[in-house]
This record gives sequence, C-alpha cells and structure tokens, in this order.
Amino acid sequence: MRQFLILLFAVLCCSVFASSQTADELISKNIKAKGGMDAIKAIKSVRMAGRLDAAGGFTGRVGQENMRPNLVRETFSLQGMTAVQAYDGSTAWQIQPFGGHKDPQLMGEDDVRDLLIDSDFDGPLVDYKAKGNTVEYLGHDTIDGDDVLRLKVTLKNGDIVYYYLDPDTFLEIRTERQEFVRGSVRENVTDLGSYKKVAGLMYPFSIASGPKNDPSSWQSVTMEKIEVNVPLGSSEFAVPASLSKEAPKKQEAAKQ
Repeated sequence: MRQFLILLFAVLCCSVFASSQTADELISKNIKAKGGMDAIKAIKSVRMAGRLDAAGGFTGRVGQENMRPNLVRETFSLQGMTAVQAYDGSTAWQIQPFGGHKDPQLMGEDDVRDLLIDSDFDGPLVDYKAKGNTVEYLGHDTIDGDDVLRLKVTLKNGDIVYYYLDPDTFLEIRTERQEFVRGSVRENVTDLGSYKKVAGLMYPFSIASGPKNDPSSWQSVTMEKIEVNVPLGSSEFAVPASLSKEAPKKQEAAKQ
C-alpha cells in the first residue's frame, strides 16, 4: 500500500508539472508569435482609434490609450458627445454624457473590473506569476468547428479569463471573461482577428465582443489606426480635480 501511494503521488506530481510546463510553453509561443518579449517590452505607450458598429445599426468612434505601467483611457464618441473611462494607476473615473452625466464620476466596482484588465499593458499572460495570476492548459477545444488550444487564466482578484489560441499561429482568436461580482457571474466573449504587424508586434484589427449569452447584442470594432510609443503624459489619465480628493475605497476592494 505504501509503495502504491508513493507511486500515485509521483504520478500526480508529474501530471501537474507537465500541465504547468505545457501552459508555459504555450505562453512562450504566444509571446513569440506576437513579436517576442523584447519587442513587447520596447513598447511604452499605445494609441488606438477605430469604428464601432453596434446592434441597432448605429456607428460610433472608439479610442484607447495605454501607457506603462498600468494607465488606460478609453473613449466612445457619437453624435457630438464623448464618453470617457480612465484609470490613472490607482483610481478609475468616467464621464458618461449618454446617461446624463456630463461631469466626472468615480467608477463603480462592476466597471472597474473591466478597466483594470484593460489597464494591464502587456496582458495577463506576460509575467503572469509576478502579477499573481495562475495559468492552466485545458487542452484542445473547438470554435465554429476549428481546433483551438485553451488556457485558463485566474487573475489575482479571482476573476477568470479563458484564452483560445490558434494552433498554427499561437495567437489568441477568442477570450472569455468570467467576473465574479457580489455573488453573481458576468460572462463576456471577445473574438479577435485580422492581425497586422505594428512596430514589430501583432495587433488584432478586428474585434467583436459582448455577453456570452446574447450574441445578438455584440458590438464589433474595426481598428483603423494603431500607434506605438506615442508621446503621452500621465495628465491624460489623471483624475479630474473635482474628484481628486474623494477616497475611492470601493475601487481598492475591487482590486483585492
């Protein structure tokens, strides 16, 4: 019995080790496919601009700016109005004129979770251990009949992101987010495609996303311009003066 238990323990350890090795190998291939770690780390800022097509037939303009280490600003413009969501590295804020809020406001916990993922400059896979994330390789899966490789990334805050990699290019073609907020689970899917090289790195120029359980409400974004190492300042992400003295305790709770 003792020998059997020792053998069983050894098999389990080897299985876990092999799974970890496979996940790390896939991450390494994904990073290489994008352009390599050196090229990734050479990028200090990114500016994106594109067109959004949403359910109902309306079209708007979208933009996103990111700056190391974890600053992000996202905009959506329609009919002369612009909505803003931004994170300065510690506090997230927004302007939502479409909801009748033209003055800056601190963001609620639900919205902060999405923005915090977007603020991760290199994404959850790069340096995942240092970020407190864990990664598992879940084997093969299919999307629309095509074979894909599936990774499960558990973020430090407990939320989960599933990565679906093309087995030929090792680039992600889909991600699924599971966010756990106040006892409920929110699931969103993002499909990625039309990859093009910008300054030595591969970026998706076609992005479709929305709730997993309601594909009819998905929105699609066609990137028209992506620039890297553009001159950005921290002031572009900074909390407006009218909010700077408020203590965003709910945001700290969202990051834990």
